[in-house]
Amino acid sequence: MPRSTPKVYAHQRHKKVLKFTKGQFGTRSKLFRRANEAMLKSLFYAYRDRRNRKRDFRRLWIQRINAAARQNGLNYSQFIHGLKRADVQVDRKVLASIAATDAATFAKLADLAKAQLS
Repeated sequence: MPRSTPKVYAHQRHKKVLKFTKGQFGTRSKLFRRANEAMLKSLFYAYRDRRNRKRDFRRLWIQRINAAARQNGLNYSQFIHGLKRADVQVDRKVLASIAATDAATFAKLADLAKAQLS
């Protein structure tokens, strides 16, 4: 009995994987097996890094807030603690934006935090 070869669905699947890995280096975009490995790895990295991006942005915001708080005579933890005691509910993303663009408003927030700490 003759050997059965992959038909339409397998061909479509191979084309889909090769299209996905277009632009990869060397055989990762040419050979199905290597391309499939590259595709699976890239999808894993994409899934993982969607979570890591949130972590990275929070770290960036904290660094920016800390730098601006130190210019106003506080460190980051004192600043955040003072804002919590003053019941100011502004998230770190907005605080970092204020620190980067509007120093006067951030100075007012820092003074409010200082007042609550003393």
